[in-house]
Amino acid sequence: MLSPLFNPKAIAIVGASTKELSIGNVIIRNLQTYGYTGPIYPINPSAPEVCGIKAYKSLAEIPGEVDLAHIIIPAPMVPQAIMECGQKGIKAAIINSAGFSEMGEEGDRLQQEFLATAKEYGIRLFGPNCQGIINSDPALKAYCNFTFTYPEPGYISVVALSGGVGGLIMQALDDLGIGQRLYASNGNACDVSIPEIIRYYGDDAETRAIILYTEGFSNPREFLETARAVSAKKPILAMKAGRTEQGAKAASSHTGSLAGVDIATELIFEKIGILPFSDEGEMVRAAMAFASQPIPKGNRVGIITNTGGPAVIATDVLVGCGFDVPKLSESSIEKLKSTQYPEAALENPIDVIATAGGPQFRDALNVLLEDEDIDCIYITFVTAPFTDTDAVAREIAVANQRGKKPMVCNFITRVRMERFQKTMQILKDSNVPFYANPSDAAKALSALNKFGELKRRDIGQPTQFAGVDTAKAASIIEQAKKEGRSVLSATDVYTIFEAYGIPVAGWQVVATAAEAVAAAETIGYPVVVKVDCAEIDHKSDMGGVAINLKTAEAVRTTIDDMQKRLGSFGELRYFVQKFLPGGRELIIGAAAERELGHLVMFGLGGIYVEVLKDVVFKIAPVTHLEAGEMLSGIKTATLLDGVRGEQGVDKEAIINLIQRVSQLLTDLPMIQEMDMNPIMAFADGVFAVDGRIRI
Repeated sequence: MLSPLFNPKAIAIVGASTKELSIGNVIIRNLQTYGYTGPIYPINPSAPEVCGIKAYKSLAEIPGEVDLAHIIIPAPMVPQAIMECGQKGIKAAIINSAGFSEMGEEGDRLQQEFLATAKEYGIRLFGPNCQGIINSDPALKAYCNFTFTYPEPGYISVVALSGGVGGLIMQALDDLGIGQRLYASNGNACDVSIPEIIRYYGDDAETRAIILYTEGFSNPREFLETARAVSAKKPILAMKAGRTEQGAKAASSHTGSLAGVDIATELIFEKIGILPFSDEGEMVRAAMAFASQPIPKGNRVGIITNTGGPAVIATDVLVGCGFDVPKLSESSIEKLKSTQYPEAALENPIDVIATAGGPQFRDALNVLLEDEDIDCIYITFVTAPFTDTDAVAREIAVANQRGKKPMVCNFITRVRMERFQKTMQILKDSNVPFYANPSDAAKALSALNKFGELKRRDIGQPTQFAGVDTAKAASIIEQAKKEGRSVLSATDVYTIFEAYGIPVAGWQVVATAAEAVAAAETIGYPVVVKVDCAEIDHKSDMGGVAINLKTAEAVRTTIDDMQKRLGSFGELRYFVQKFLPGGRELIIGAAAERELGHLVMFGLGGIYVEVLKDVVFKIAPVTHLEAGEMLSGIKTATLLDGVRGEQGVDKEAIINLIQRVSQLLTDLPMIQEMDMNPIMAFADGVFAVDGRIRI
C-alpha cells in the first residue's frame, strides 16, 4: 500500500520553484544532490525549467507515469491538485503545504475536501504540513524531503510526528556515522498514520531497528496492535513528548486523578515490548548498537580494558543497569595467564594494561567469546601512543565480525590526531559501535540487554474465571443507564462485585436507623456505616464514613448525625458493612482510556492514596504475570511482605483480585471509572470494603 510513497519510480513536484530558498526548489535540489535514480517532473506554469530540469505546466502534460507527487502550493489550491493527481493515476502524494486542520475550521474543511477526493481515486496522502520521506536504498536514493542531512545507507529507520525532532534525530545519527534506511515525518497525518509506517518498516528486510518519536496517538488501539506485531520481529526504540506535563484527567475517581496524561503511551510501550527513552541522545546511541549487534542471551557481561578508571565507571553503570559481572571460570583464567602480561588483572574486568597490543586484546576477546558464562562484551580502549592501536582495532573488528556475542567499545582517543583517525576508521568500517564516554557505551549495551529481556518476557494470557455472572452485572448497568444514572449505587456496585467473585465484607444497604441496627446485628459487630448518595463522591471527606461501631446505639447515633449534616445532598441511604480491622489498606481501580480499553491501577490505599501516589498501572486485560509485576512495582512493595514483625499479606489473593477486575472491565467496557478503596488485605485473603463505579 505504501510502496508508491517509499519507492517512487517517478516524482512530480507540484509547486516547483525557480527561487533557490523555496521548498519547491529545495526538494528538487535534494533529489538531485542525493542522486535520485528516477525521473523528476517539476510542475510550474510559467518557467520552462527548474533546477536544470524541463518543467511542465500541469500534471496532465507529463509524458510518463508518476508514482508520487509533492504538493507545495497554497492551501486553497490543494484540493484541485489532488483531483489532478487522481486523473493522472498518481497513487501517493506528500503534501508539504500547511494551512489545514492545524489552523482551525476553514483549514479542516479544506483537508476533509482533498481527503475525500484522494479516497475516491485511491491516493495515499502523506501529511499535510509535513517534511516527507527519505529512502537511502542505493538503487533509488529518494530524498523526498526539504531537510539538509543526507544519510548514508544503513539499517535504522526513523518515524517522527514532529519534523523538527525528526530532523534532530536524523542529524544525530549522521553525526555518529550511523547509516539510515528509511525516514518519515508525517505532520498532520490525515491519512498515512504512524502505525502504517511502522508496519511498513517491520516488513522491510533492510530495517533492523526502528526509532519512533511521537506526541500521542489518534488511535491508540491501532498503534498497540500494529506495533505489537512489529516489535516481535525487530526492536522499536521510542520517545514520547510531554513527559513532564502534570495534571489529571477530568475525573472524580482516585484512578482518574492519578493517571497522568502520559501514562497510556508508557503502558502501551511496556505492554508490547517497546524500549522507551526520555533522552533523544541516549536513544540514538542505543540505535548505533542495534544497527550491528546481536541481542544478548542474558545479562552477564565480560569487560576488557587497557585503562582502569573508565572501566570502573562503566562497571558501576552496567551494574546499575541490571548487569551481572561474574568471575571468570578457572579454565578462562588459565588461558589468559598464558597470553597476557604478568601485570594484567585476569578476573572480570580483564585489565590487559596500557601496553597491551593486538595479541593481548585478541586472546582476551576470544576467552570471553568462548566462555559460556558471558553473554556480552564491553571494551574500554584508550589509544596509548606507545602501542599499535591499529592492530588492537583490527582484533576488535575481527571479533565483532564473528557476530557471536554483542559488544560495545568505549573508544578514548584524540580524534584530531591523524594516526588515531585511522584506528577509529577501522572500528567504523567493521560496524563496531564505539562511544567517547564509558556511561554512553554502557547504556547502549544496556538497551540491547533490555530488549533481550523484553523478547524473553512472556506475559501469558489473561485468566478467564469460571462462575462469573456477566449477564447479571450487565443488566444492572443497563438499568442504571435507563434511569439516567452515571454513578451506581452501593447495592449495584457490590452486586456486580459478587457477580465476578470479588470477595467483599458482609454488607446491607438500608434507609433508616432502625434498619441499620437490624443489619448490623445480622452482619455482626463491629460494623462500618457509610452514606450512599450519588451526589457525594468521596464519602470520607464529607464525614460520611464511621468505622468500628460496636453497639446499636452507636449505629443509631451515627445515622442520625449523617442525616442532619448530609441530608441536603438528596435522599440518603446507608451502607452497613462488617468492620475488618488490622489489614493492609490497598487500592485497585480503573479508568477508561480513549480507544484503548481500561487502565488498571494498584497501590497503597486508604486516605493516603493521593498523598503518597504509590500506584502502578497496566492496560487491561491484565495477566497473572502482569498482576504480579504490579505488586512488586509499587515503592512500598516491602510492606506487602510484612515489616517489624507484621504478617505479610496474601499476594496470590491480590493477584487473583486484580485479574477478576480485569475480566470485569473487559466484559463491561461501558464502565468509565472504578475504585475499590480501600481493599483490606490479610495473611489469608483480601476483601473489598469500599467500591465505586461510574458508567
